[in-house]
Amino acid sequence: MRVLVIGGGGREHALVWKISQSPKVTEVFCAPGNAGTATIANNVPIAADQIDQLLEFAQENEIGLTVVGPEQPLVMGIVDRFQEKGLRIFGPSARAAELEGSKAFSKNIMEKYSLPTAEYEIFTSHEKARRYFDKETGPIVVKASGLAAGKGVILCRNAEEGLKAVDTIMKDKSFGSAGDEVVIEEFLEGPEVSVLAFSDGNTVLLMDSAQDHKAALDGDRGPNTGGMGAYSPAPVFTDVMRQKVRDKIMFPLIRAMKAEGR
Repeated sequence: MRVLVIGGGGREHALVWKISQSPKVTEVFCAPGNAGTATIANNVPIAADQIDQLLEFAQENEIGLTVVGPEQPLVMGIVDRFQEKGLRIFGPSARAAELEGSKAFSKNIMEKYSLPTAEYEIFTSHEKARRYFDKETGPIVVKASGLAAGKGVILCRNAEEGLKAVDTIMKDKSFGSAGDEVVIEEFLEGPEVSVLAFSDGNTVLLMDSAQDHKAALDGDRGPNTGGMGAYSPAPVFTDVMRQKVRDKIMFPLIRAMKAEGR
């Protein structure tokens, strides 16, 4: 079977490396790939968001399975497009991917279905977002609601930094249309853990935990990036916590998305 992996980061390098070890796989392509994937797969010069070209490539090269890494093509509906043509593809539909594509949508789902989440307010007006800091002095977190390659979250120590963050996102458009809407959220202190899971819409299988380090500089300083590095498993993530995440977050979220028709 021929497999196409979409994306060009370290995640896709890892996916290509592992997929290529399967005895069922005869050839692996990666679009657009990187220098690492080039050593173990065939890089294809098509960007991850060029869905028409990716679809054409998959059809012409008889791709048996496509695996999508980045969020952007998922939000754009690549899974729906491939499935319409009868092609196997791993990833959520566009409607399901909105959970990642819009922080405002995600927060509203969590509130509606009583899932644990930080206190927040959502703004589509630059001036109203600035007025939020008339009553909040910080620390606070300001987030571009849309996709910003993992860089759209700004940690603010005080109201002055909060106002600057709102201006950066909504006025200066540093993250483009992703900043048309912002989520201003309470600052939660403590170690951060990421937990990914596979789901078929009914059951949930958790992967190992990981701790992602996004700040650009040592000592957790500087602006957030898409990720400076991560390690797995995260020692702070206990078996008790794992069960709690599974039962109190993952399964209720899947049920919520099903109830929403997503």
